[in-house]
Amino acid sequence: MIRPKLPRRPEPTPEPQKPAENKELRAQRDRLLEKFTVMQADLGGAFYEMAIRDHVRLDVLTRKAAELQRVDAELLTVERLLEIERTDAAGHCPTCNSPFGPADRFCPQCGASLVATEAGA
Repeated sequence: MIRPKLPRRPEPTPEPQKPAENKELRAQRDRLLEKFTVMQADLGGAFYEMAIRDHVRLDVLTRKAAELQRVDAELLTVERLLEIERTDAAGHCPTCNSPFGPADRFCPQCGASLVATEAGA
């Protein structure tokens, strides 16, 4: 007995490949995230220890908070670079040379306007 040929199922179209994130940037992001988490816990622990001893030193807490803020800003920059890498950057800020995305109207780093303005308008 001869079996009739069944119509073949169409091959699924492959999804477009997203560009792989830069491994160095991902590793840097992971290191910064871990550092941020440890520093945040350290700041909270330091405040708690000072508070239970009724000896709060604002200069120490302020210094630790400033260090934490610096790491947070660095982490934000790396995460922004990874996001722009995934979405293809539209250009670089003329003021600070930071990359920006296609929908950005202002530089995410320095806040400068990215929209060209006409002279005299």
